[in-house]
Amino acid sequence: MVTSKLQALWNHPAGPKTIHFWAPTFKWGISIANIADFQKPPENISYLQQIAVTCTGMIWCRCSTVITPKNWNLFGVNVAMAATGIYQLTRKIKYDYVVSEAETTAVEKVSS
Repeated sequence: MVTSKLQALWNHPAGPKTIHFWAPTFKWGISIANIADFQKPPENISYLQQIAVTCTGMIWCRCSTVITPKNWNLFGVNVAMAATGIYQLTRKIKYDYVVSEAETTAVEKVSS
């Protein structure tokens, strides 16, 4: 039973014998790197990089469901890219607009 499932995966049109398998598999590295950056201070996060990661994830999620063969590995990695990009953008926006404003207000109160 296991061997028949492995053989089906191996012979699938988006299986390990094709680029349709390996390209999204290596793309997981971007999502893993973005997850590793969750520990990075928000002031070091790049808006342009995270917008690119988020948009790439969103656009290719759609494409992965309309191409033939359907590529669920591509769909999954792009959901992860969009989610991690949105999270990083949220951290950056909170830092730039919420924390920075609170610090500015605190400094103004101390100096008056």
